[in-house]
Amino acid sequence: MSLDAGEAIGRSKGLPLAVQLLLALLAGAVYPLAFAPFDLIPLLGVSVALLLWLLLRAPAHGALLAWVFGLGKYAVGVSWIYVSIHQYGGAPPLLAFALVAVFVAFLALFCLPIGCIVGAMQRSPRNFSPLSLSMVFVAAWVLMEWLLTWLLTGFPWLFAGHAMLSTPLQGYAPVFGVLGVSLLVVACCAAGLLLLRGRLALYKRGMALLFVLAVFALGGLLDTRTWVEPVGRYSAALVQANIDQAVKWNADQRMVNVRKHLQLSQAHWDADLLVWPEFALTLYGDDAKQVTDQLQQQGQAQQTNIIIGMPDLHWLDQNSYQLFNSAQGFGLATGRFAKHHLVPFGDYVPLQDYLRGVIEFFDLPMSAASRGARQQDNIRLQLPGLEQSTEVAMGICYEIAYGDMLRRHAISSGVLLTISNDTWFGGSIGPHQHMQIARMRALENGRWLLRATNNGISAVVNERGEVQAKLPQSEAAVLRSEFAVVSGTTPYTTFGDWPVFALALIMLLTALSPLGHSRQG
Repeated sequence: MSLDAGEAIGRSKGLPLAVQLLLALLAGAVYPLAFAPFDLIPLLGVSVALLLWLLLRAPAHGALLAWVFGLGKYAVGVSWIYVSIHQYGGAPPLLAFALVAVFVAFLALFCLPIGCIVGAMQRSPRNFSPLSLSMVFVAAWVLMEWLLTWLLTGFPWLFAGHAMLSTPLQGYAPVFGVLGVSLLVVACCAAGLLLLRGRLALYKRGMALLFVLAVFALGGLLDTRTWVEPVGRYSAALVQANIDQAVKWNADQRMVNVRKHLQLSQAHWDADLLVWPEFALTLYGDDAKQVTDQLQQQGQAQQTNIIIGMPDLHWLDQNSYQLFNSAQGFGLATGRFAKHHLVPFGDYVPLQDYLRGVIEFFDLPMSAASRGARQQDNIRLQLPGLEQSTEVAMGICYEIAYGDMLRRHAISSGVLLTISNDTWFGGSIGPHQHMQIARMRALENGRWLLRATNNGISAVVNERGEVQAKLPQSEAAVLRSEFAVVSGTTPYTTFGDWPVFALALIMLLTALSPLGHSRQG
């Protein structure tokens, strides 16, 4: 092995595997506490460094330790899924717990590449230094997060970079995106661990410290950089109707829901943009057309752009149809956008021939949605003072977590908009994490972001990812605020994640080269 007992970082004698697994579980469990709503950011450093320390001292159990770390990470971090399965899905507590446990165990598998790669390098006959192993650890972490953006539909949640909002490292987001911020923060955690290595030469400690200081200093400088220019400021009214999820889709409540949205909108037809959240309208066919015709006429009369969330039904023939989760423009706004990244069991049911009817959770309303096209035109707004219409980059509900998708739509847009319904998650930590992710999208693309939800968190976020205005959760109200339309693009909007992949590849090649074989670290 490349690291014997004298070389491993902080290696102690006689630490049983059970204790190592417990430490890995605890490291994973404290990791989500760095994210909203807790924002205990230093715990992310403790969590990541502890995982690396465990992997460096137990090469034979790297995969198991990484998976157990993932168990702790997701058991705490996505515990809010229990609310949707039990409270709104009708599953008994024991069954809901079992379903969440299966989901957590599955997500934890994405951590396996970290333990497998680092463990395999230590078991090889080549003598890789702790520095080389740390570099591979960082690259493997980025690989894990990248896989979470697409593999098996993906679940891009709890990325290390998301927790770096309001820190100097957020300055890298418009340049490298959230994956780049993750790479840098995990690299700083690894460098911090190397600083604690007992046998590390003094000058190498100095280099590790200098690296961390340089990363934070450059991030702070980049955070002062202006990437885009505003071309106009406009008023927005975001309707948060706080409709009870238990009755939202009931046939006798659908017009009641419409009237509530109309009542809340009554005093805000003078806004440049009026937004209703995801599935604010739950009507189909002629009933839906009557409402949208009214919105179209009202919007035209008041010279207002209107965007609402609603089902979009397309008949293929007399016996078959496609149903889309969509956002549609009325009044001065034109176009429609169909949700592309669908939520398993929320928007569609995998293996539905076997699962439909087993429990209420597998028969949730709108769980038979079709996937919108990957390439779609943006919705357009007609705003005063602008010669041409302005495009809106849309993200419906949790697909705001897919940074590359929103980046592609943001290239030609002047503002970002996301509509959502986080009612499924009650008063849990889920909506706060969702809001944090949305803020990262604004920062990455240098665009103001408007977020309209059924029961919160509805907010307006500026191009720096800072919340300018928001509504309390579980309150029926309208958020009236201003937003800016901007021109220009950030480096991330232009180039996407390719620079991060290149940097991760360079790290891997450097670690695997002869330079990485020194036993002196």
